[in-house]
Order: sequence, then structure tokens, then C-alpha cells
Amino acid sequence: MRLRGRGVASNAVGRFEGAVRVAVDDGWSAPEDMVLRTEVRLEQARSAISYNASPDLPFDRSVNPYRGCEHGCAYCYARPSHAYLNLSPGLDFETKLIARPGIGAVLAKELRARAYRPAVIAIGTNTDPYQPIEATHRVMREVLEVLRDFQHPVAITTKGTLIERDLDILGPMGAAGLARVGVSMTTLDAGLSRTLEPRAPAPARRLAMIRRLTDAGVPVRVMVAPVIPGLTDPEMEAILEAARDAGAVAASWIMLRLPGEVEGLFRDWLAQHAPGRAEKVLARLADLHNGASYDASFGVRMRGRGIWSDLIAKRFDLALGRLGLSLRQPPMRCDLFAPPAQAGDQLRLF
Repeated sequence: MRLRGRGVASNAVGRFEGAVRVAVDDGWSAPEDMVLRTEVRLEQARSAISYNASPDLPFDRSVNPYRGCEHGCAYCYARPSHAYLNLSPGLDFETKLIARPGIGAVLAKELRARAYRPAVIAIGTNTDPYQPIEATHRVMREVLEVLRDFQHPVAITTKGTLIERDLDILGPMGAAGLARVGVSMTTLDAGLSRTLEPRAPAPARRLAMIRRLTDAGVPVRVMVAPVIPGLTDPEMEAILEAARDAGAVAASWIMLRLPGEVEGLFRDWLAQHAPGRAEKVLARLADLHNGASYDASFGVRMRGRGIWSDLIAKRFDLALGRLGLSLRQPPMRCDLFAPPAQAGDQLRLF
């Protein structure tokens, strides 16, 4: 059986479940192709901003408009988060989604708190805020409108071309030093992308999106992520050059990460879609993580260690210099932060 338009084929239960469900052949033949529809549940958000103290991350706060992601990327490191919802990190992660309408009002309340001090809010660090269901639910638009009204800096990571809908907000914010976007590119091969990231825009479409964002005044960073050693790493320089030509001004890279259930799901993907490369990819990962497929230690999880990590880092640095791309972008402005007036506020005399 082949699942059309989905990144993985397994729906194994999460690691917190007390029972395991096993599919049993009852004699009725399953269709060769099967379509799983996307289900969306609504959640009333009690808080909007999530804080972290990770030394690997350049931000300390984020907002997540959605749980789960319809893009269905087989390699997505966020898949294990669905296990906390008693859902599978496999197919459930990309078919049983949770939208958080009303989170904008919650965010506004948190930004008005007397103790709040502005710093860049990152969006898209767990699941993509511009996945297809955003067209209907518009939760990301809701969040952006609040950040615009408060003149609060935001950094967005996405593959989704729905971001172009919000250029009326992002363009002025970008010009004012209040917004920037990271566009993740895994490969330029449309066929490979279709199996790796089945419901994400094609690579050429993402490059066109970079051009539209840039033309609107939004600084764009291309994120070569994840780099899959033995499969997509030969494309690094080509991705950087194509993104530079489309208008990107900065770049970064992250090695493939396989936390929790993602390892088994990605091994299955390799066996099905790239059997001739599977042994090489897994051997490279083992070299990067001292014999394991993944090491979650701070300072290691994003890059790995050893000769292959050093080689990719060197290639990346050389390409940045040759192409004129920047590793770091200027800091965004926090000095413009100003909660907008609301009914009941005391008027100023001067």
C-alpha cells in the first residue's frame, strides 16, 4: 500500500502510550493507493510565548500557531512532539493537526505585561506557521497583526509560500528592522523533494518566494537544512548560489537530526525511497555521532562532530565567502516596541 502525498508510511504509537496497536491482515486487500485526509482540531491557547534557555539557539522565545505539520517532511525533528498529545509522531503528525485560533489575543496580553521585555520572537521553530491549513485558519496572520501593532521584532522560518499573502505586514516590518525570514531548502531536486517533503512547495517555488520577500523589503536567510549526509550534501553550494541569485542575503546550515521516533521513520523512508543510498547515509550519521544515529547533546545536535561535520562546515564557509552571503545578520530593533493604546488607557498630557 502506498499513501499518496504523505511523508511516512507508519503510524506507530508514541513512546508514552501504554498499549501498542499492530495492523493485522484480515484477508481484505488494501487499495494500492490510499488517501488520508487531514483533520484539524482547535485548541484554546492558555499561553502564547514559549521560552527556552538552549545554548544552541539564537533566540529565547517562540510562538507556535499550530501543532503538527501538513508538509509531512520525513526528516522533521518536531515529530516526537506529537507523542505528548497521545498521537503518533508518524502519520498522525501530518494528518491530525491542531490549530490555535485566538492565540493573538493571548499574545497581546502577554506583551502588555509590565514585566515583559522585548526580544526577537521566533516562529516556525517547531512546525511551519505557513503550512496549508493556514489558508483557512489564519492563525499566523492573527499573530503577525499583533506583532505589527506592538512593533515587536519577529524571525520566521518557513517553507510555505502562503507567507506571500502577508507581505503587506512583513514588507513594512522588514524595512523597519522588525522582521526577517528564513527559508529552508533541503534540495533543488524536485523529485527528491516530493518524496522527502510531500506537501511543501517545490524548490523552484521556494526560490521564487525568496525573490518576492526580498523585493518587498524583507531580509531573507536561506537555511540549508537539513543537510542529509550521503544524499543531499553535494547540493550545498548549488542551493546557496540559487538562493543568493534569488535575493537571499544570509545563510545557515543544520545537519540531519533524528531524535526519538524520527530515526525509525527516516530509516523506513530510506528503505523505500533511496535504498541504494541508505547504507551510506546511515554510515555517515554514525561517523557524526560516535556510532549512533543521533546525539542530542548541546553543541553537537545541530552539526555532529568529526571529519564529515568539519568538511561540510568548511565547504559552507568557502561558499559564503565566494557568494557574498553573510553568516550573521544585523540585530533587529527592540527599541520601537510600544504597546498600542486600548480602551480604558489613561490619556497622556504631553
